[in-house]
Amino acid sequence: MNASSTRPRMRSWLFAPGDSEKKMAKAADGPADIVLLDLEDSVAPERKPLAREMVRDFLAGRADRERLWVRINPRTSGDALHDLEAVMSSAPGGLLLPKAEGPEDVEALDTFLIRLEKAHGIPRGSTRVAALVTETPKAMFRTGDYEGAPRLVAMSWGAEDLSSALGARIQFRPDGGYMPTYELARSLCLLGAAAAGVAAIETIQADFRDLEGLRERAMMVRSQGYRGMLAIHPAQVDVINDAFTPGEDEIAHARAVIAAFAANPGAGTVGLDGAMLDRPHLALAQALLADAGADA
Repeated sequence: MNASSTRPRMRSWLFAPGDSEKKMAKAADGPADIVLLDLEDSVAPERKPLAREMVRDFLAGRADRERLWVRINPRTSGDALHDLEAVMSSAPGGLLLPKAEGPEDVEALDTFLIRLEKAHGIPRGSTRVAALVTETPKAMFRTGDYEGAPRLVAMSWGAEDLSSALGARIQFRPDGGYMPTYELARSLCLLGAAAAGVAAIETIQADFRDLEGLRERAMMVRSQGYRGMLAIHPAQVDVINDAFTPGEDEIAHARAVIAAFAANPGAGTVGLDGAMLDRPHLALAQALLADAGADA
């Protein structure tokens, strides 16, 4: 079952290392829509067993677990099942699956989760899943295959692991934009998420001090269809939330579009403020109000 119909607000996704109680608490007490308690890249291999225990205990002590997710290790690693067996007793709101290389990785995760949800009295299918879908060369060719993947509510992309896999030394052009391979990854993630009917989530900005650059980038990717962005520092969260929150003018226009179609039932096109609008404009207006949590 695809859980996209019940997906939470997903503007900001803030990582916190799973072996630091202080950083997990700071992230969880802040305004991020989703907090990603990390068991993968930010935790050294020798500390992963400790991090699993810390994440499990941290989750158990919180009442807002729906917005507290866990980034587990890749499905094909020797750590992923250990991660799941450790943290599922505390019922995280969701899981971020790294290095996904196709829907079969999400399907395999679903199989594990069905068993663990039953074992811990968690409603079947309630643990949502997001997937990082461009972190290996193989994964790039599968981004359009996730339609119908169980539990999937979001897809994101990453440049760092892909860069490492390619042996690439440079990710960015002199003007700060991504090199073509990584722009391709961003586009494939967006197209794949749209095809699957889930949210596309922009990757991190490593320079957490450049908040103006972050704002410009967040606004740019939102204009292309991205619904949120990953964050690595609490200072980035307010900027991301603001960038992905529709403004009053946008909401007013969306309501006007919906009202124009409502006043002309069955019409394929309507006129508004001197422009002709068709059904895709109506769908965009409805999606914008849903993102804003606003009524028509």
